[in-house]
Amino acid sequence: MGQIFLSYNREDQTVARLFAEGFQRAGLDVWWDVTLRSGEAYDEVTENALRRARAVVVLWSPRSVVSRWVRAEATLADRNKTFVPAMIAPCERPIMFELTQTAELAHWQGDDADPVWRGFVDDVRRFLAVEADPPLQPVALTDGPSSPPALRRGKHGEAPSLAVLPFANRSGLPEDDVFSLGMVEDIIDALSQGVSLRVITSSATARFRTGAIPDLPAMARDLGVRYVMEGNVRRAGSVLRVTAQLVEADGGEILWTQRFERSISELADLQEDLVVEVSAHLHSQVERLEMARVLKKPHDLTAWECVTRASAAFRNITGETLLQALTEAQRAVEIAPDYGLAHAMLADAAATIYMWTQPDDPAQIAQIRSAIDTALALEPDNATVLAHVAEAYNYIGRPDEALALADRARQRSPSCGLAHYVAAVAETLRNRIENAARDFDEELRAAPGSHTLFASWTWRGSGALRQREWTAAHNHYDTALRLNPMTTGALIGHLIAAHGQDDLPAVARYFAKLREYDPVTPLETWQRCMTRWFVNCPHADELSARLTDGWRIGEAA
Repeated sequence: MGQIFLSYNREDQTVARLFAEGFQRAGLDVWWDVTLRSGEAYDEVTENALRRARAVVVLWSPRSVVSRWVRAEATLADRNKTFVPAMIAPCERPIMFELTQTAELAHWQGDDADPVWRGFVDDVRRFLAVEADPPLQPVALTDGPSSPPALRRGKHGEAPSLAVLPFANRSGLPEDDVFSLGMVEDIIDALSQGVSLRVITSSATARFRTGAIPDLPAMARDLGVRYVMEGNVRRAGSVLRVTAQLVEADGGEILWTQRFERSISELADLQEDLVVEVSAHLHSQVERLEMARVLKKPHDLTAWECVTRASAAFRNITGETLLQALTEAQRAVEIAPDYGLAHAMLADAAATIYMWTQPDDPAQIAQIRSAIDTALALEPDNATVLAHVAEAYNYIGRPDEALALADRARQRSPSCGLAHYVAAVAETLRNRIENAARDFDEELRAAPGSHTLFASWTWRGSGALRQREWTAAHNHYDTALRLNPMTTGALIGHLIAAHGQDDLPAVARYFAKLREYDPVTPLETWQRCMTRWFVNCPHADELSARLTDGWRIGEAA
């Protein structure tokens, strides 16, 4: 059985063959489906090869990103920490995999001397050389992990730093010069309202308003920043076009670029609208980049970096990822006991585990509330702290307290996507579905690239179930599953909605898919989750009964 498993779409077989042959020339052992022998069961042999592989090389293309097989293989590889992706054609990767560094090999035609290919082969070799990690063991909330040498005791660390350079006026019109200067000021103001990004004041970058931009690494050292945002304003007929890009200051690599357009006739309302959109996209991109950076950092972690690693774990909701989030949060508390954000993340992770996996336990809730109280005592005005604490309150069944704290967070930072999400979940738990929909829309506007949007659409689906709107529930759950195919809560919701429509074949299909991703969680655990998800719902008993009957139908199918 090959150590490398090659995952690709059938239409990309010619390119896949180049990769397989390139690995073989490099002395590496490859399994891909053309090696199947006559008479072997495709599904069984493929799954065994996938699970035994040390490195799963996923070839992303416009065909593979929409392939359920490739996405499922990538998901399992990501879970097993064997995921090694490569881009073989320009495409939009599934959102749950955006955090993973991906080799750009669309240009590669089989040249073993190509430096990008050689670097990719070296990355694959590192995967093959590393023994599999031992399984995570449960970690008690009150017992912090032993402190490995990699941790930097007493250091909070700090959020990544960004300089927004003056936008160039490509139109040459005086009014656009005024517009571009004002827009940069407003972007800086909007980004500065958050706590996960440190933004340099405009006065520090004003000297770059005219003349050539100096050497970027030198400028970054001068300003003390990790990222630089630059852009330009241009008129194209009746359209005003703003182009923005994010650059890694140290090496000058362009990490993200996007164009925003509005009609000039809307100029009076254009600037505020554009500022919100540009700031939201930029913030989401930096958040993803920082998660990817700290996940790869092997040692010398700060408390802030441990919190970021905990946040990244929430890109999936599984027993393993939730324990990862809890462990990283405990490490952050151990490094910096006076760090409010670490205690807030600890409360959030513990409350999420409680909601999904644990029976009612007043002692556990008391521990979570102790972490909440510590976080609020240390940083009562930090919007991110307030949002994480509010999320913890939601998940221990206190949506009124959650909403009050989420509102405080939004007052301090209107662009805090997590605060809008927490408010929306609280309103859902209070059975105020219209209010929840409004808050979910605000979250999407504030954090359009969030790695946890699948959870938002799952909660939207539960709101539709509360109103017995079966088709709307299916639509929301479909969106959640497109963002993250392993969203088991969405599969449970699908099952209930299909039962509400008397679509028994669909009930059986959703049950089968649920058990494929989660073969062990019993009905009793899902029923307990249902009790927590549908508190204050007048149809809660009906929905629970539909789950029970749907489960029976699925088991009998």
